[in-house]
Amino acid sequence: MAGMTLDNLGDLPKRCRSCVFWELAPQLGDQATRFGSPELEKEAWVSEVLLEWGSCGRVVYMRGAPAGYVMYAPPSAVPRAAELPSGPVSADAVLMTTMQVMPEFSGEGIGRMLAQTVAKDLTRRGVKAVEVFGDARPGTEPSCMVPADFLRSVGFKTVRPHPRWPRLRMELRSAMTWKEDVEAALEQLLNTITVPLQASGVEEVVRRPLRTPAPTGCSGLLRARGDSRCAVIGNSVG
Repeated sequence: MAGMTLDNLGDLPKRCRSCVFWELAPQLGDQATRFGSPELEKEAWVSEVLLEWGSCGRVVYMRGAPAGYVMYAPPSAVPRAAELPSGPVSADAVLMTTMQVMPEFSGEGIGRMLAQTVAKDLTRRGVKAVEVFGDARPGTEPSCMVPADFLRSVGFKTVRPHPRWPRLRMELRSAMTWKEDVEAALEQLLNTITVPLQASGVEEVVRRPLRTPAPTGCSGLLRARGDSRCAVIGNSVG
């Protein structure tokens, strides 16, 4: 998995490299496609977003070949977003514009991995949510729009219905899984456990209960048990 840059923009399919559906307003996009160089317009857009905002995409590689990619940016950098009937994008959200998986790598969970990567990246950057315009009636050919059913399967929820272009949203706090939270709490706990020198052939382990932030959906105390494993005592995951 690599961040989207001008160096690997060329790894996208040719159709995607020359597509400026999201990057330009409709009239300017038509002009670039007919009379200009949409590839250069795409490069200019990526360069500007990288400089002014930061990473705006990810490319995943498998067996040495690009297997899929995803792009996202602030709504203010995506002129087409203002034209869609289920807009506008919420002020606290970043817009995921497109996601593609190469046909030869379909069925390997790459789309889900890309969605999780977007959530983790934006969560680290303090973004509260990610939104996307889905396609409620996707065709068989690749498209700039992500199928709405797929988006719902990876955690997005519809916030503004539309018969063709619904707008969906993922709250990024909920994108942090219970497993990840527990692993972080366990690591913090184990760092506090000390093992002194053995005496009389008996190993004595000093364990000090540690109150830690509960995993998402949990509350209670995480402590080491007598069998050297850890247990959460208190409420279970809701």
